[in-house]
Amino acid sequence: MIKKLDRNKLRQKKHKSIRKKIAGTAQRPRLSVYRSLKNIFVQIIDDVTGNTLVSASTIEKNAKIENGSNIEAAKKVGESIAKKALDKGITTVVFDRAGYIYTGRVKALADAAREAGLQF
Repeated sequence: MIKKLDRNKLRQKKHKSIRKKIAGTAQRPRLSVYRSLKNIFVQIIDDVTGNTLVSASTIEKNAKIENGSNIEAAKKVGESIAKKALDKGITTVVFDRAGYIYTGRVKALADAAREAGLQF
C-alpha cells in the first residue's frame, strides 16, 4: 500500500529542526515567514520576550494586495516589512523560512527585504 506524504507535516518537522538552531534577540530579531495558498505573512519577533515587533502581510487593511499568492505580492510584502523594521530601528534580522523551500515567493520576499535595507 502506498502512503501519501503530508507535505505540511514534513514542513513542520523541518521548522522544528530550524527553530532549535535559530532564535531572535532584541539586537537581532527573527524574521518569520508564513505562506498560505492565498496570502503571505511576515513577522519580526523577539524570542526572548516573545513579542512581535513588526508584521506585514498581503491582507493588511491599508495595503491590501489583490492577488496575494504571487511573487509580486511577496516582493511588496518584503519591501513593506523592511520599511517598517527600519522605522523601528531594526537593521539586522535572522531569517526563518519556517521549513519552506527557499524558492519562489519565499525567495522573492527575502530578496525584496534585503534590497530595501534589511541585513540577513
